[in-house]
Order: sequence, then C-alpha cells, then structure tokens
Amino acid sequence: MSWDALYSSAFDKVRGNIGNVGGVLLAYNTNIDAIKYLDSRDLERRINSVGKDEVMRYSDEIPEKITSLEHLLGGILWSVRRGKAAELFVESCTVRFYMKRWGWDELRMGGQVGIMANLLGGVYGVPVIAHVPQLSRLQAELFKDGPIYVPKTEDGKLRLVHPKDFVGDEENCIHYIYEFPRGFRAFDFEAPRENRFIGSADDYNPNVYIRPEFTEHFEEIASNARLAIISGLQALTKKNYREPFEEMKRHLDVLERRNIPVHLEFAFTADETVRKALVDVLGSFHSIGLNEVELASIMEVVGEKPLAKKLLAHDPVDPLAVTEAMLKLAERTGVKRVHFHTYGYYLALTAYKGEFVRDALLFAALAAAAKAKLGDVRSIGDVVKAMNVPVNEKAKTVEAVLEEKYGMKNGIADVDGYQLSFVPTRIVKKPKSTVGIGDTISSSAFVGEFALRP
Repeated sequence: MSWDALYSSAFDKVRGNIGNVGGVLLAYNTNIDAIKYLDSRDLERRINSVGKDEVMRYSDEIPEKITSLEHLLGGILWSVRRGKAAELFVESCTVRFYMKRWGWDELRMGGQVGIMANLLGGVYGVPVIAHVPQLSRLQAELFKDGPIYVPKTEDGKLRLVHPKDFVGDEENCIHYIYEFPRGFRAFDFEAPRENRFIGSADDYNPNVYIRPEFTEHFEEIASNARLAIISGLQALTKKNYREPFEEMKRHLDVLERRNIPVHLEFAFTADETVRKALVDVLGSFHSIGLNEVELASIMEVVGEKPLAKKLLAHDPVDPLAVTEAMLKLAERTGVKRVHFHTYGYYLALTAYKGEFVRDALLFAALAAAAKAKLGDVRSIGDVVKAMNVPVNEKAKTVEAVLEEKYGMKNGIADVDGYQLSFVPTRIVKKPKSTVGIGDTISSSAFVGEFALRP
C-alpha cells in the first residue's frame, strides 16, 4: 500500500475507535505560554547590548539553567543555530523581569499536561483528568470545553470538575517561548528549521509541585483512569528532585496495581543526576517518548557517548543509530515501548507486535501536521485536513536504509525480538507554530495505539 493509503486507513480506524479508550490521567505540568516571534534585528541588538562574545559562548554550550541575560540570549542562539528546541529554568528575577518587559505576541495553553488535555479532551473527546499546579482564572480560560476535569476537594470529599468550574484564583505560571522560522538569521547563524527556545519562569512546574488533591486522593483519582501520561520533570535538579520523585513513585505504584499503562513524555533534562534517576525508574513505565536530543542525552548518562554523538551528527537523523539507542534503552530498563519522533519521521520500538502500532504513529503524524498547518486543531475532523500536506520526500532514504538493514515492509520490521515501526511524516513548510507539536505527536500515538489494540 502507498503511504497515502496507509494514512487514510489509519485515520479512519482511530477516529472510529478513540471513543473506547476511557479516561486518561495527565500529570504534572500545566502553565501559560507567552509566545514571542523573534525578530532578527531586535535579537542582534539585544545580544550586542549585553555583550556578544559572552553570549556566543553559551550558543556553543547551553547552560543548565538561566541566571543571567547572557544565558538567556545564548540559549536562544543555541536553538537557532541547530534548529532544535530547548527549555531551561529561569532562576534570576532580573532575567524574568527582562523577559516580561520584552513582552509576547500571544498567550496560549502551555505545559505538556495542558496541551495534551486540550487535545485529548477538547478535540478527541477522550475524558482526561489533569494536574494543574496553579489554577488561575487565566489558566482556566485556556482550557477547551469537553470532558476535561481537575480534582477539587470540598468538605474532605473529592469532585472532578472542569477547570472553568474550579472557581479558584491561584497564581499565573508563565513560560516565555521564543519562536523562529526556518531560515531565521542572527549574525552568521541561520536556522536549519523552525523551532523555539523556552524560558520557564515559574516556581511551581520546575519544582514539580504536586497538589494536595493528588497527594491525598490519588487512589480515587486513579480509579477514573485507564491510561496515564506523566511529564514535566525536565527542570528538576539534583537539589530538588528527591521529594517529587518519591511522590511520583507512589503514584506509579498505584497505577501499576491497577494495571494502568503509563507513558513518560521525556523532555530535554539538563541535570545529569535527574536523567540517571529517570533511567532508573523507567522500568515502572510502559512507554517513553523522546526526540534525538533527548535520546542522545540519555545515551550520555548510560555510558554510550559515541552513540549519543551519532544521534546528533546527521540530518535526517541516522535511523540505525536511533534503533541501536532505542534497543539499548529498552533492554536496559525493560520499558515496553520507545517512541522516537524527529523532523521527518517517527519510529516506535515495542516488545509487542501488530500493525496498530504503526497506524497509531500515522494518526499522530497527521495530527501533528494539522496542528502545524492550522495552529489550533478544533475537532478530530480538522486532523484529516492534513491529508493534502505532502509526505516527507527525504524519509524515503530513511525507509530504504531500514528496508536494507531489517527487511522492513510497509513500515514494520522485526529487530532482535522487538517490533520496529516506521512512518514518514507530513511536512508543513511554513507552520503557524511549533509549540505543542511534540506533545500532540506523543499523546496521539500513545492513546491512538490503545484505541486500536485488538
């Protein structure tokens, strides 16, 4: 079958079955995204005023956190040079004030949990229970209508209500997102593709603040779920990770007792101690989702530095290096599903077999293209509008390599007792925004897979 035919078939299958998924628990990070579309002259002026030489230093090697304007502007240049996303915690109040004065072009729902809740509940109609660290009035208004719920306690009893009915006025948690298009220029650097740099400027999400409702009533909350997705651990450090990790482990124990498969949505995690700790607990998860930067960062902490370098050495990313890294991760941790997404293609390595794995990836690729094309996906019917976006031509070379190495057919191959699933993505040349596309991919693929499971 052609890829167009496989795409069309996969969409019809998922749309017809996604209502059977049941509730999805989403934890822990939700925030407000303040999006700024970068202007070359403005960025260069700001860098020159701070000190170009010092900023350039951090465009070579990204800092672990932002404590100065040089860190902020150098981090932005780091992303521009590579066309890759990065997110760092902004520790400095001076930098936070600078970002606030720099301003934004629009405010959107942010945080992996918030973006996934609006997609799964507000677009696909799948019931979700979301952890929202601070439910301000502005945060509540950014949630779509639909079966989206947050826990609320009244007189010691738990209720699940839509965020707009929570009637709270907690703090605004704002993350500043600096977006740039493909071809964006700053000094001698030109962005090879569109992407963004994120400065996290709130104290709740970076410390993984877990609400008392989740601490005191998690058993009851989990009883309403059939799947779970955990995210938002990326800003933790060796100084603050132990307490949230212990609470997360307690949650994982509850979910495991209830046979609820859990997906970890990994994001660029600067602190090596936290990365190692995540690898150590990965066996408690059913699934993990990541890109090449994130996969390379894990390979670094498990002693596979040459492989980490290979993952970042080519464009498109070498699929044999990716497969090798996914195998090492699965064999080391026991995680049953590794979902890799990069610009142009996706791979999934699973300890189980079936076309439904590939079909879920195809549905996710279509959803991602729809989000890139439209900016906001309002209904599942919007997803099919991406069928006229062309399939990535460069992925043909990737597919040919996989066919030669593993005998892949129609995107499926057996590799060392695992199934390797591949799909070429659909590339929107001028996306309206890149924010939330990774979360769209991972949540659509994970939930779509369980919608299609026999």
